[in-house]
Amino acid sequence: MARSGFDIDIPYAEYLGIRHVAHEPGHVTAALTIQAELQNSWHVAHGGAIMSLLDVTCGMSAKSLDSHANGATTVELKVNFLASATGEVIAEGYARKAGRSLVFVEGEVRDAVGHVLAKATGTFKLRYPTSHH
Repeated sequence: MARSGFDIDIPYAEYLGIRHVAHEPGHVTAALTIQAELQNSWHVAHGGAIMSLLDVTCGMSAKSLDSHANGATTVELKVNFLASATGEVIAEGYARKAGRSLVFVEGEVRDAVGHVLAKATGTFKLRYPTSHH
């Protein structure tokens, strides 16, 4: 188990402070505290930090569909920012449709009281150990 709480080591996620909260097949929840280092010049979360949180959460939701997968690579990720983020934020990723190796995922970030701050859609390619495929 990685320091982040995910079942694989994601150094970038650990560096940002992204933490695993919960998971079930096709659905992953993660959290991030917006520290000063993750803020923009207006002292709210930098969009890149929110995108990274969504990328990790959505990718892990894709990976969660197949126990043989050892990760997921981002093919495409689109994020709409709806409100600025401060403090603790929670992201959820939902794997909506899976093909042979590509998974379409939706995600969102909410603040501590449940307001939606950002929404994402993305496509992720499942990765496997070289002996699997």
